[in-house]
Amino acid sequence: MTKSASQQRKTRTRIKVSGGSRPRLNVFRSHRYIFAQIIGEKGKIVAAYSSKNISKKQKEGAKTKTQEATLVGEAIATLAKKKRVSKVVFDRGEYKYHGRVKALAEAARKGGLDF
Repeated sequence: MTKSASQQRKTRTRIKVSGGSRPRLNVFRSHRYIFAQIIGEKGKIVAAYSSKNISKKQKEGAKTKTQEATLVGEAIATLAKKKRVSKVVFDRGEYKYHGRVKALAEAARKGGLDF
């Protein structure tokens, strides 16, 4: 059975990222929302945040999906700090490092995550 091109890209990225001693910051992007979760070495979710969790007041300030992704990146960084996670590996999955994924990663870096 053959895999789709997106599944192949996801597998290729996951092989490069997983297996290390650092937890990974996984990103999932849908048409409407963006999700970020920090997954520990044994596959347990340490912290998770999505654009669904953003308050209405913050959403009014963020007019585009890219701005929402920036808010998610900042929030996941603060959650990670609370859980005493400072170093992660960025797992972009099947998505290019561009647009919303890049905005989330850069905001997480500004928030104090090291990857």
